[in-house]
Amino acid sequence: MSKITLEDMKFIFDSLSEDNKNALDGKTILVTGFAGSLGYSLMHFFKEYGDLLGIKKVFGIDNYMFGKPQWIERFSKNTLFDLREADIIQCDLEFAGSADLIFHMASLASPVYYRQFPIETIDADVTGLRRLLDFYKDKKINGLLFFSSSEIYGDPHASQIPTPESYWGNVNTCGPRACYDESKRFGETLCYNFARNYDMPITIVRPFNNYGPGMRINDQRVVADFAKAVIDNQDIVIYSDGKPTRTFDYIPDAIIGYIKCALFGEFEVFNIGSDGPELSIYELAELYKKVGKELFSYEGEIVFKDHLDKEYLIDNPNRRCPDITKARNFLKYEPQIHIEEGIKRYLKYINECERGEIEW
Repeated sequence: MSKITLEDMKFIFDSLSEDNKNALDGKTILVTGFAGSLGYSLMHFFKEYGDLLGIKKVFGIDNYMFGKPQWIERFSKNTLFDLREADIIQCDLEFAGSADLIFHMASLASPVYYRQFPIETIDADVTGLRRLLDFYKDKKINGLLFFSSSEIYGDPHASQIPTPESYWGNVNTCGPRACYDESKRFGETLCYNFARNYDMPITIVRPFNNYGPGMRINDQRVVADFAKAVIDNQDIVIYSDGKPTRTFDYIPDAIIGYIKCALFGEFEVFNIGSDGPELSIYELAELYKKVGKELFSYEGEIVFKDHLDKEYLIDNPNRRCPDITKARNFLKYEPQIHIEEGIKRYLKYINECERGEIEW
């Protein structure tokens, strides 16, 4: 395991409150889509601190659609885990029937890939979620966390930046990104109605632009593209005019918020992400170039090109920045790692790992 990952796991542990830690004692956990970029940090946290926290068992489901990450081998002999290659839309869930804390992360989050596999994306976000809700509706669970997305807001009006959870969104239902945006929106509607009808402790989280360890460098999201360019000492390529703006949240920083959401234990919707700084894509590229030069004597330049995929920029939001007032007030969540420090940690992590661990 990389030094950065060990440091990140300690950071997560130290940042959780004593109430959070006590609430994990005795829990049996299910994580769907555990092999993805967010699952990397969540699963490593359970691996490093599960015994100390008193976690009874961690079940995992993933169909390894893009291959089985090398890091999963580190879990093969750890009796805390029962990790299975299976598809959430059709697998038998009985093996995880004792789970009382569920993280439903299974989905395709990269715009390039969910546009290539739109039906599979809808299946995970809608059918997979419905199967989980049906399976656990009559069981005594402490929490079910549905990972929605900031994409449910679409392209917000300027008056809705930072964007609060109360904003209903501006989404194209029939565009190339709609398979992800609309399936997440409908997933939220499923959660709302199951919470009402069956008194289920369901919480919804809307992540905002995560990046960091566990995100593979051929993920084809901009934060991974730029990291790959730096590590390979190639030019950083921007496939837009570089003007759209985003805030970015280091994954281990966000994991703290996700755990707090999962333990909330009642129906609510939370934005989790960083509310600043809001950077343009070009400014982000400049930051990668600066950090890359400091760490690895990076010599590449920032260049602009047209993407081969003609739909690459269709319905791409111009701005993305969360209002996290609710998470601050209800969860005592506060992002801590500045974007420059996060990029340094992400690049160091990639540099420490074997190529097979950071690529499909």
